[in-house]
Amino acid sequence: MKSFIAVVSMLVLMPAVFLAQDLVVAEEDRGYLVLPGDKIEGKVLGESDFNFVVVVDENGRFTLPFVESEINAKCKTEQELSAEVKARYSKFLRDPMLSVTVIERRPPVPVTVSGEVRSPQRVEMRREARLLELIAFSGGYTEDAGGTVQVFRTQIPPCSNDAVTKEWNAESNNGTEVPSKMFTRSSIQQGRNESNPIVYPGDIIHVEKASPVYLTGQVVQQKGVYIKEGGLSLTQALAMVGGVREKAKTKDIKVYRLKGQNPKDRDIIAVNLDMIKKGEQADIMLEPYDIVEVDRAKDSIGSQIFKIITGAGRAGLSTFTSSGATRILY
Repeated sequence: MKSFIAVVSMLVLMPAVFLAQDLVVAEEDRGYLVLPGDKIEGKVLGESDFNFVVVVDENGRFTLPFVESEINAKCKTEQELSAEVKARYSKFLRDPMLSVTVIERRPPVPVTVSGEVRSPQRVEMRREARLLELIAFSGGYTEDAGGTVQVFRTQIPPCSNDAVTKEWNAESNNGTEVPSKMFTRSSIQQGRNESNPIVYPGDIIHVEKASPVYLTGQVVQQKGVYIKEGGLSLTQALAMVGGVREKAKTKDIKVYRLKGQNPKDRDIIAVNLDMIKKGEQADIMLEPYDIVEVDRAKDSIGSQIFKIITGAGRAGLSTFTSSGATRILY
């Protein structure tokens, strides 16, 4: 729910652009299908009293002059409406010659492309387009883009079949009443229809930002790095921050991993970097918001004794040279 609200909050700030050419909402190339809000003109040859200009109401219907019952125009072509109007007028006119034309289409609800794209924007669809094209139309991915793209379906696609609607509702598990689907960048790039769906008016496309992990302690640069598509291993993350320092405790690197929603509630995973480099232990794959801590290695016993001796010697020498008489040995 939070992710959907965050995306919706950006709508007001986005510019609207147009994806040119006529929007084909129809299936199987039937042509343009009439939708609520469209303005329709009908002309009957030689019978001006039967001419009409109407706006299709929100239920997809309109009325004709001299005809009591309404005509259902929603998701029908101009040719289909012409045939239906002719059938109604045939009760009054003998073999009427007429035409029915959509003279003004209601502007569709824009598609919103947000998140980690180079040109976040709202796009007024005037033809059919798929997810990959809309992302490219918005400048492609930014460097901080993660590996997933989420599509929210805010309204039932016009003239879509029930199977499509049920499929989206069934796969929506984001905890809201807004159906959504998650796609990986790699699957979208392959262009197959199942992972490169048709985008409908009102859809919200959100390119997720790569999730961070944080590296601290005895590393060259203490900072966060992002998990891009394909994942990020411990050795890759360490390389991205310049590696570990000379005194790093590489045999016992700790990874603090989230257990739930509380950022303070974490599991501790101990990793031996030396064994990973030798191929004796598998490289660990990092997860979003992991904290990698590289501690400082303790000095060996010999090194500690040497420091104690040399430290005591320096202290004694300092004391000796600052006080007492000088003796000469012959």
